[in-house]
Amino acid sequence: MPSRKEAESEVKSWGFNHVFTWSGRRNAYYSPHRHAGLTTHLILDGELTITYPDDAKPTKETFGPGARVDVDANRKHEVVR
Repeated sequence: MPSRKEAESEVKSWGFNHVFTWSGRRNAYYSPHRHAGLTTHLILDGELTITYPDDAKPTKETFGPGARVDVDANRKHEVVR
């Protein structure tokens, strides 16, 4: 896995000017929410499970280290780390 600095540089190379490095505790729950712009998650450690509750058929997807998860602007999603 890349270092934090390498990962931040990689995300910037994808066109994201603002990079926030986040680490949450295991099983942390983030209730349904939206962001005004496109966001991306590059998983470096652990897992991220994401659900889109407003989809016609909501499903849960779990991603591990190395995965990139993009969330469109204003798309409601909830996350479990």
